[in-house]
Amino acid sequence: MRHALLCLTAISALGLGAAPAIAQDKPVEMRFSHWVPPQHPMHAAAVAWADSINKASNGTIKVTIYPSQQLGKAFDHYNMARDGIVDISHVNPGYEPGRFPIVSAVELPFIFNNSKEGSAAMDEWYRKYADKEMKDVKYCLMFAHDPGTFHFTKKKVQVPADMSGVKFRPANAVIASWMRSLGATNVQAAAPEIRDVLEKGVAEGAGSPWGSVGLFGIDKVTQFHIDAPIYVSEQVWVLNPATYAKLSPAQKKVMDDHCSSDWSLKIATPWADYESGGKAKIKALPGHDVYPLTPEQLAAWRKSAEPIVANWEADVKKTGQDPKAVLDELKKTVAKRNSAY
Repeated sequence: MRHALLCLTAISALGLGAAPAIAQDKPVEMRFSHWVPPQHPMHAAAVAWADSINKASNGTIKVTIYPSQQLGKAFDHYNMARDGIVDISHVNPGYEPGRFPIVSAVELPFIFNNSKEGSAAMDEWYRKYADKEMKDVKYCLMFAHDPGTFHFTKKKVQVPADMSGVKFRPANAVIASWMRSLGATNVQAAAPEIRDVLEKGVAEGAGSPWGSVGLFGIDKVTQFHIDAPIYVSEQVWVLNPATYAKLSPAQKKVMDDHCSSDWSLKIATPWADYESGGKAKIKALPGHDVYPLTPEQLAAWRKSAEPIVANWEADVKKTGQDPKAVLDELKKTVAKRNSAY
């Protein structure tokens, strides 16, 4: 018995036994800011992600989530992570036209038919470019909502020419450029503000995925809805570099493991399911017209978007990248993941 006690004492003194190195790491608290409401499926996915980090770090990393723009406006979230106002933030790069030209390839219309494997595809593709284009933050992962479409308050828009004179809230910078080329007037508003600008007549149409039409009350002020997967808006989670640098090697590994294409898929899936399920709900509402495009109408929309692709290529050239190679890589990765339009 005495011998056994002496052995246990020796093991303890040497730091051997069950306690892994991560148990010695200092506790870290991270503030994670995003701008959707708590009932949004992305919030639930973020909670699951944070819980997994806490468990994997043996409780040494605690991520506290602040939804609904509590810590800052949606448009400011990249700078909030860069400047250390928050440790982690949810960024929509499309809210800042011209700042992130490479990643905006994801915003080009008619690329994705779903955003589950599509999210993993865009994340896998962008990792090659993230360290340069988003060099003042620590890139974590990227995902997207299920493909969105266009919704209108006053008239049934079927062809690009119908957009002339329409006051429109675009979902991202590429869609804004496209609508402007069609003669529409763009109205800038984050997703939680769409209903307000439509209700006040500041805008007469908006881009949104289906589930969010109900979540943000857009269904209360719109009547006409194109039934086609037109676009996605990429969503990016980034970390403050100083916060990441202070982590122990074991804690960094935990964060790296949770900043992956696999986690992009996990986070995107419940959101994609929620958004795709919203279409049937809108169809069931009285007074709503959900209408498909004919092959000829769809071809006209595709044709109208060609100059936007050319504009995107010109912007990417300024970064020193070959835009055709960048876009081809994205499309190949999307096709590999069975997510191509």
